[in-house]
Amino acid sequence: MTPDFTKVHNRFKLNNHHYNFNDLMEVAYSFVKEGEPFERALGNFLLDWLDNKDYLNVQTSGSTGTPKKLKIKKQHMVNSAIMTGDFFKLEPGDNLLSCLPSNFIAGKMMIIRAVILGLELELIRPSAFPLIDYQRKYDFCAMTPMQLKNFLKYSDNLKTIIVGGSEVPKSLIKDLQEVKANVYETFGMTETITHIAVKKLNNFKEEDVSTSYFKVLPDIKINQDKRGCLIIDAPKLSDDTIVTNDVVTLHGQNEFEWLGRYDNVINSGGIKLHPEAIESKLRKKIQEQFFIASEEDDTLGSRLILVLESDTNTLGTSIFDDLGKYEVPKKIYTLKKFIETKSGKIHRKKTLALLNTKSN
Repeated sequence: MTPDFTKVHNRFKLNNHHYNFNDLMEVAYSFVKEGEPFERALGNFLLDWLDNKDYLNVQTSGSTGTPKKLKIKKQHMVNSAIMTGDFFKLEPGDNLLSCLPSNFIAGKMMIIRAVILGLELELIRPSAFPLIDYQRKYDFCAMTPMQLKNFLKYSDNLKTIIVGGSEVPKSLIKDLQEVKANVYETFGMTETITHIAVKKLNNFKEEDVSTSYFKVLPDIKINQDKRGCLIIDAPKLSDDTIVTNDVVTLHGQNEFEWLGRYDNVINSGGIKLHPEAIESKLRKKIQEQFFIASEEDDTLGSRLILVLESDTNTLGTSIFDDLGKYEVPKKIYTLKKFIETKSGKIHRKKTLALLNTKSN
């Protein structure tokens, strides 16, 4: 029988302490009143979760558009927790580590997984370099690519790591091949209540057919619209079919390859270019933050540009050797500091606007 969102598993622990429903309400008030900023965020979320409403208002990160609030059913969040638990074979009493902020859906779902599945959750201050109890072993953890990169030498403490929030750099994937922990890249969004598909990044076995495709979780169906964008049918997570702006190539009924965002596609002289695919090729050669965009061109309509977070451009032309003929940027611009979303992602539109202001 599927657990109800009003229940707290009797094996649930938060930072080494057992809490039932009433106890959790009290500790939530305590976090809000006396806690550090990340604990206040946790307390506010718990109070929302434990109230008598059957839904939550959550906010998108704003990385692909204007941040917006969504109403999500609590039971759908429970279903998501169960799907993750089943896929990764999480059992009551397993140790869970969360170093993500509770303001956004990824951090919220780490808490709900623990509450619903009876996991022992250690929640620590979110930072680029998570500080954990290095004497303790953890069965499951979620991180951003930056956190994972900084945490690699301590990864023996972890059994399974999911990483998301932005694309995982190829240089990091290379480093992961020496890591014992099983690492998976996730694909999802606030609308799907975190991930609906995962891609294994290391420790491959013979049955791992592909290393470049995302595999959807059970009870999720995928398709494409006329633009080539992913359509997600996940009745346990959403009452509506979700039409994304993510351009994909489908491989069978349960796997897909992510190509980039439709709203980022650049049409240059009739050639459609995916910035994210170009960025993936360049990421191992450029140390600074950067992204690929476009500007108006009298001949091509739009021409490819590279925007670099730096005072000066010190990039040599050899970094473009692995790019196709049409993928090479026509110009490189520099900005001292990019604009980022609250979740730490590059806000492309606002950064480009800043670049235009600088140019004028």
